[in-house]
Amino acid sequence: MKRAFLFAFIYSAFLSLSAQKTEVIYLSGTDKDHTVQWDFFCTNGRNSGTWGKIEVPSNWELQGFGSYHYGIPDLISNEKGLYKHEFSVSGNWRKRRVYIVFEGSMTDTEVKINGKVAGPAHQGAFYRFKYDISDLLNYGSKNLLEVTVSKESANESINRAERTSDYWVFGGIFRPVYLEAVPKQFIDRVAIDAKADGSFHMDVFIEGNGNAKTAEARVQTPDGKPFGSSVVADLTEDQAKIALRGEFKNPALWNPESPERYQVVVTLNDGKKVLHQITQKFGFRTVEVKSGDGIYVNGKKVIFKGICRHTFWPSSGRASSEQLAIDDINLMKDMNMNAVRMSHYPPDQYFLDVCDSLGLFVLDELAGWQKAYDTPTAQRLVKEMVERDVNHPSIVLWDNGNEGGFNKEVRGDYGLYDPQHRTVIEPWSIINGTNTKHYPGYKYVENALKNGKEIYFPTEFLHGLYDGGSGAGLDDYWNLMLSKPLAAGGFLWVFADEGVERRDLNDSIDTNGNSAPDGMLGPYHEKEGSFYTIKEIWSPVCFKDETINTDFKGNFTVFNRYLYTNLKSCKYSYELVKFGKTFPEFEIDKQPGIISSPDIAPGESGSLILNLPSDWQNYDVLNISVTDQYGRNINKRTWNITKPRDFLSREVLTNSDKVTARELDSLLILSSGKTMVSFNKKTGLIAGVQNNGKAISFNNGLLFAGLTPKFTGMKSYPLGNKYVIELLYDSLCNAKWTMLPGGWLQLDYAYKPKGELDFAGITFSYPEKLVTGAILLANGPYHVWKNRLKGTQFGVFSKKYNNTITGQSWDYPEFKGYYSNFYAVQIQTRELPITIVSATSDLFLHLFTPAEAKYSKGRGVMGIVNPPFPAGDISILHCISAIGTKFSKPEDEGPQGQKNAYYHDENSTPLSGTLYFRFGD
Repeated sequence: MKRAFLFAFIYSAFLSLSAQKTEVIYLSGTDKDHTVQWDFFCTNGRNSGTWGKIEVPSNWELQGFGSYHYGIPDLISNEKGLYKHEFSVSGNWRKRRVYIVFEGSMTDTEVKINGKVAGPAHQGAFYRFKYDISDLLNYGSKNLLEVTVSKESANESINRAERTSDYWVFGGIFRPVYLEAVPKQFIDRVAIDAKADGSFHMDVFIEGNGNAKTAEARVQTPDGKPFGSSVVADLTEDQAKIALRGEFKNPALWNPESPERYQVVVTLNDGKKVLHQITQKFGFRTVEVKSGDGIYVNGKKVIFKGICRHTFWPSSGRASSEQLAIDDINLMKDMNMNAVRMSHYPPDQYFLDVCDSLGLFVLDELAGWQKAYDTPTAQRLVKEMVERDVNHPSIVLWDNGNEGGFNKEVRGDYGLYDPQHRTVIEPWSIINGTNTKHYPGYKYVENALKNGKEIYFPTEFLHGLYDGGSGAGLDDYWNLMLSKPLAAGGFLWVFADEGVERRDLNDSIDTNGNSAPDGMLGPYHEKEGSFYTIKEIWSPVCFKDETINTDFKGNFTVFNRYLYTNLKSCKYSYELVKFGKTFPEFEIDKQPGIISSPDIAPGESGSLILNLPSDWQNYDVLNISVTDQYGRNINKRTWNITKPRDFLSREVLTNSDKVTARELDSLLILSSGKTMVSFNKKTGLIAGVQNNGKAISFNNGLLFAGLTPKFTGMKSYPLGNKYVIELLYDSLCNAKWTMLPGGWLQLDYAYKPKGELDFAGITFSYPEKLVTGAILLANGPYHVWKNRLKGTQFGVFSKKYNNTITGQSWDYPEFKGYYSNFYAVQIQTRELPITIVSATSDLFLHLFTPAEAKYSKGRGVMGIVNPPFPAGDISILHCISAIGTKFSKPEDEGPQGQKNAYYHDENSTPLSGTLYFRFGD
């Protein structure tokens, strides 16, 4: 009897406890990776006209149904998806109110429970909505959920705002669906304003009927420890909203560098009886937009290092997951970004939660790509968005649509639901003291920051396309922005190529021509070269450009570009690297060391002091690595200790083989050991190469790239144990080949380019089809452009040949292109290897020319994303070309995008170089 009483008491206590909190049961899966099968019928397109199964949440196109559309509503077929799903609810829920909640459904969604309509069809894809289904349920038994989703909306303004757009448009229940059970009187939601000074304001919204007498808020640390005193306020009968206010001393503040958060436990009480309880996470921080000055968070003027991001994955469309959010934000943090813009709609909750926890400023955006919702729709969807997202400390601004998709009538609506009254902006417009003009061009930014009155931050700039934009040009913009008080940073376009798996085309990746291959990452987040360029430019630990000479004392000047963090919070290490033996078969010796963390406040500069060993000059490279307080690498820089000329003894080895010269018809043939090189006496070009009788198809050089001198003849003569061929030209060029004992071929050349040039140097030819790879001693592993030099490190890189076209295929790093800080390369071929060694500093290697992307010209492309290359296949250059963006030429995007200007006269020093060539092993 006692046991029965005890069990009844415990069971009653359990029911009482569960009745105090919101209970949740998922009807769908929780995300794209954890789904539940529902019955499904598609009305048009693939696999239509018959009932089958579908994973929920999902977009039905990625499940094999319907048809794909990129930014074009299909009002003719107007696919509909019919869903059915059986579920049970506990009989214990009879005394509760039960809601069915949809986190997102594309687009018009009608819901029935047990054959009865739950409420008006919801219109708008990216917003949470719910229905009270308490009176429609069969408690303790089976229930039938039926959902009809129309891919296109019956509201034309929704189609214009959400679906006539520059992105893939899908259909389906793409975010989770779940049941919420709450007491008869319950807390519907809270809206918090917790400021940096510790003041706390929370609006509590109460639904239902009951006997609640008080509302109480208890602030806690994330691990549940009390913080400060509880806040209590009395309720009157039927009061639907109450404000709770308190003061908290010295709260840890939220910012993207230290995203400190708290949680508040909110209860409705009837005396000592708890009627309902919820827990809400939040952060203490203050956002201010000071007109004519800047954007401040916690009293600190901020600069956005931002990116625009679509919610997208190739195999799931807009259906996302918490893991994808974590992965995306970690990639952003790895690029040293501190901000993200939700383009062009509010994201799933996972993403905002992770922005809060890992630390990113967020611009949360109402959908409206270039057309606006009608006013009643906009009013409803602003309410749904802000009520859902209001408590995220990461959100610092609201975006009222995009690029003209602004309903101006609802500008004031955001503040109706946001007690923080965050500023509303309209991306690409001037509003509320901000100017966010898109794709401005460097000169516009200069003028806006010099003569404008508004805080300037482009919410889209440096539009990526294939390999263009993104990191290319960023260094110029960033140096300009850092120098002007009205600059608040900007948001690059865009995070990743939006390439979808086409289930109807053998799962091939489709970027809709040139519409969507505009990320700094590939569809599956393959890293392009811009990824590392951005990481270096936006590193909060910035090194002054310095070279290491013999008088180097071990000190570097560093700048603290953090907003809130002292550099003493970071960890620093160095690594000395020595390349032993001979290229390309170096034996690499590394000597690590720890660097003391400097005490440098945000915005200040100071010295990073290395205690290097006394023999540091015997090494070839110095690497410095910096990690932040969380262990994330935020910068890695390399400095050359050994110059190219000093490497020669480990690269160019001669022997006692005799050098001979002979003439055969129009050829002059030099030989030593196994190597034989033929020169055409009429052109001065290499006509043929052999090693041990095997032909090597290296030819058609040297030719000067960037200028076209006329060849006038050659002189040849022995010089000690060597043999020399001098090439003569009619202009300010000269070149001299010298065969060394053992077969190495030395080339000394000089020239005086004139005017504005895309590139300048010398070039040769070799059949690309015979190339299998290369071993490179240079900056790598990614290729560079004149306006995208940062982000590479010096080292030995073994690269397999690929024919990657950036943004069209995604085998990275690319093989072909320009490489900076060239020391040596061995080109591996189906014939014999070709080795080229430089004795001259600051040269570039052109290693074959990347093919042009199929859609890189024509419709939609106003810029240059196929920069010029020399006509040859292998070139050694003093300067290289820059790359533009989807909308601009490189010259429009800053000083580094300009052509290379040379204005030589008779007294100026020519450009010159010394190279060594080896054909065969």
